[in-house]
Amino acid sequence: MGIKIGPAGVPLSCKGRTIVEGMDDIISLGLETMEIQTVRMVSPQHFEQYWQAGVLANKAEMEMNIHGPYYAELLGDRVQRGRSLAKVEATLQAARTINARHVTLHVGHYGEFGRTREANAHVANVFSGIVDRVHEIWHDDEDEFPVFPWIKDGTPSKIGIETSGRQELWGSLEEVLEVVNHVDGTVPVLNVAHIHARGHGQMRTSEDYGELFDQVRETIGTKEFYCHFSGVEHRSGNAMHYTQIKKSDLNFEPLAEFIVEDGGWLDITLISDSPLLEHDAMYMMQCIEKAKHKQLERKAREDRRKALALQSGTSLEELEAREREQAELRKKTGDDEPAPVKAPSKAKANNDDEDEKSASKSDSSNVFDFDDDDDDLF
Repeated sequence: MGIKIGPAGVPLSCKGRTIVEGMDDIISLGLETMEIQTVRMVSPQHFEQYWQAGVLANKAEMEMNIHGPYYAELLGDRVQRGRSLAKVEATLQAARTINARHVTLHVGHYGEFGRTREANAHVANVFSGIVDRVHEIWHDDEDEFPVFPWIKDGTPSKIGIETSGRQELWGSLEEVLEVVNHVDGTVPVLNVAHIHARGHGQMRTSEDYGELFDQVRETIGTKEFYCHFSGVEHRSGNAMHYTQIKKSDLNFEPLAEFIVEDGGWLDITLISDSPLLEHDAMYMMQCIEKAKHKQLERKAREDRRKALALQSGTSLEELEAREREQAELRKKTGDDEPAPVKAPSKAKANNDDEDEKSASKSDSSNVFDFDDDDDDLF
């Protein structure tokens, strides 16, 4: 399992506002990736920063990614599409310079196509051309950059197609997966906040994330995932704006639980889109570490149960039943502190119904028999 977490842009806490200074701060925070934001277009004056970022990323072995222009109209008329593709071209040039692993792109409004298979076919045709173009850029033998070894020896960026968060924009999960399944060199960018909003708040449990990742894996057969995560305010199936994670009904804990418990097969990059950027990126990392600790504690309890059951000749089911009884007793008495559970002896396990009736008449503090020298279960 590989997990990389980082912010979408230069960290808020960075004193300088350049990409390289932001990378230094990200590395010092223990984060491992970054997504450069081009917002509306890639400015030529930024290319000096991109060169410096590429050199630093290569030396630090840091995963770099880039987000293309937000306002794309790839389903628009010829003029709109041409204007959007010109911006994409500049993004692809920047992606090679920084050695980006992923280039995230939007499609835009449905336009005259509407929600049809024809729209999907048109999007697939456009992205097929973008993939061809990124390979041309990376394999241009006329360019010589001896200080940038990844340009000659590296792998072209993967073209990411992002799920959208509004009903009028192309990019439902099913639409994205259909196009990716037909265009080699493209990958889905799972914007969880957008999927949550477009699905009227559907991402709530670890099982929801299991279904999401299984759907992607079964459709396109991948173990590599590129995801955006943020809190989100949404209404009527539309994302209104990003919020910090703790102020949203989209919680990160269920995703962390899924990654730790069932996501051992995942190679996942998580980008924080939150207004708090690196702060929520760190929060996501802490949630994953907390989920790992819970997993270890649960395994320790299970191992302890097995040892107690083997020692006393009692079944695991009986031990678990006694633990549930004790938990119910604590709820009734208002005692939050767990008492140590002793495995019943073989003689006690074979008591008849008359013994159980007499035990039920005793004081609640004597429901279980404890010895002072017993080890705690936890």
